[in-house]
Amino acid sequence: MTYYFAIYKPYLVLSQFSTQDRNKQTLKDYFDVPSDVYPVGRLDYDSEGLLLLTNDTRLNHRLLHPSFAHEREYWVQVDGAVGSDAIQQLAKGVVITPDGKPYHTKPCRVQLLSPDPQVPDRTPPIRFRKEIPAPWLQMILTEGKNRQVRRMTAAVGFPTLRLIRQRMEDLTLGSLQPGEMISLNRKTILKKLFHE
Repeated sequence: MTYYFAIYKPYLVLSQFSTQDRNKQTLKDYFDVPSDVYPVGRLDYDSEGLLLLTNDTRLNHRLLHPSFAHEREYWVQVDGAVGSDAIQQLAKGVVITPDGKPYHTKPCRVQLLSPDPQVPDRTPPIRFRKEIPAPWLQMILTEGKNRQVRRMTAAVGFPTLRLIRQRMEDLTLGSLQPGEMISLNRKTILKKLFHE
């Protein structure tokens, strides 16, 4: 039987079901799924949001291979008053070093979110400093290098404080809260992710 689950991966949880590090939580601490189900791609330990779990190996290839260029939308809270110059730089692409070699990111869509989006509380919360703004950006990418969003915002001088993957193509978090999961069928997955 083939399974498809959309989950809200919480902050400080590894995108895997096991680890040698007993001090870190994994998906197994939150989600009870069949043993052959695994995450498609990943979100960093310190990132949160939409992640797919499945045992459909073909889906894994279609979502992760760079040739398919699927949209991924992130809501990114940054440290400091980000201006239009930085937003334009991000949109055009910036140089990052995801594997030690310089890489110029592809153009993407970036805008300031105003008002701030309604997002679940995070535990622990980000460090609040009254004198320094912490605005939210919407970033829509079609690629996914290692820690790409964080490296991009740092490259233009605004470190990422909080990062939530909100959407993959037409599949969104919706009303999911951290640690929650919904089951999907293949037809829904094909429609929302591949427009079939």
